[in-house]
Amino acid sequence: MVPAFDHHDPPDPALIKQCVHCGFCLPACPTYVLWGQEMDSPRGRIHLLKQASEGAPLSEALARHVDLCLGCLGCVTACPSGVAYDRLLLSARQQIERRHERGLGDRLFRALLFALLPHPRRLWALRAVLWAYQSLGLRRAMRASGLLRALPPRLRALEELAPDLGPREGVPERRPAEGVPRRRVGLLTGCVQRVFFPAVNAATVRVLAAEGCEVVAPRRQGCCGALSLHSGREAEARAFALDTIGAFEAEGVDEVVANAAGCGSALKEYGHLLRSDPRNAERARRFASRVRDVSELLQELGARAPRHPLPLAVAYHEACHLSHGQGIRAQPRALLRTIPGLEVREIAEGTLCCGSAGVYNLVEPEAARALGDRKAERALATGAPLLVTSNPGCLLQVRAALGRRGATMGLLHVVEVLDASLRGIPADRLLREAGALQGPRTP
Repeated sequence: MVPAFDHHDPPDPALIKQCVHCGFCLPACPTYVLWGQEMDSPRGRIHLLKQASEGAPLSEALARHVDLCLGCLGCVTACPSGVAYDRLLLSARQQIERRHERGLGDRLFRALLFALLPHPRRLWALRAVLWAYQSLGLRRAMRASGLLRALPPRLRALEELAPDLGPREGVPERRPAEGVPRRRVGLLTGCVQRVFFPAVNAATVRVLAAEGCEVVAPRRQGCCGALSLHSGREAEARAFALDTIGAFEAEGVDEVVANAAGCGSALKEYGHLLRSDPRNAERARRFASRVRDVSELLQELGARAPRHPLPLAVAYHEACHLSHGQGIRAQPRALLRTIPGLEVREIAEGTLCCGSAGVYNLVEPEAARALGDRKAERALATGAPLLVTSNPGCLLQVRAALGRRGATMGLLHVVEVLDASLRGIPADRLLREAGALQGPRTP
């Protein structure tokens, strides 16, 4: 019998033993909340990892239950014993990715995703196709015809999650600080963020400059490796990490700023990801120590630029890799509360994942859809006309869920709301620019 794990970074038995099976993780786990199945809870998955670490084979059941985990890390926050489930999950996923034989269709679909999503130039080409699909009325016709219902769930999810495209808006390679300079920072422009949410990057640059930061956005930067890392594609993630480190080292910045929660979480993991690389381990550790989420850095700096009133209510959605992955919870809320007239409302079950989770909503669309619908229902219950969050995947996921309900609610990144206040944009204009959905979009 071939053991489940080889000697390359198997799940650490010492970490597995830390779990005392107390059950505090259960209400924090999205898949357990959905199905109530023990093996789809963190402690259930840890039990499977324990069996495998003791010599059991890499079974289809083990691979499936690990695949069904969103990696949202809500259990890490909830665990009173401090079990490093995030480390166990990353180790298990890279073992499964290398050693488990998936079905042909699954392999091809995953290969397609990773041939596109971590490559901004390819995403620009995809954006052109999507623009034609939308502008020629093909999307409306496809949905009105009901043909989407006949598509396999994964392909249907691809269409449903595709964003409504706005204008292309680039960022300068260098933007000087306004007033007395306080920091020189590098901006990670991302992949999905850069191509499908360019307004978020543009707003980030304006806000940082207004608060006294010179902003550098290196042209040679590519993917940070977040999607690869969180999907167990370790070698690919390491290559992306080294390229990213090199791009920002050349600029000599004080900090590296991320405005996508998943990307920021991955950047802060570079020290661990490259720990066994004798040439780059210390470089990675130093780099990771200089990474800041945009809300984290702005809160450290303190408000300097004047805010104009925005008299409206917003529902704040916790991005998992910001709150659980990076421990950043108070900072975005505090930033929003510096805006005169703005009311921040909390969403029920606010710490439960919306179902985005990197590529999860594409490879596990049924579970992701259920979680997205649950999040949309609770967001609408706040009565706020606008939902704000800190991750592009969350924006796509919640937008799709709201569309299925035919709901009208705007969605923006936290930094876009702050940028509107700094520029004195009226609340009604902001709501129009937020892309509130009109009418049902259910295919």
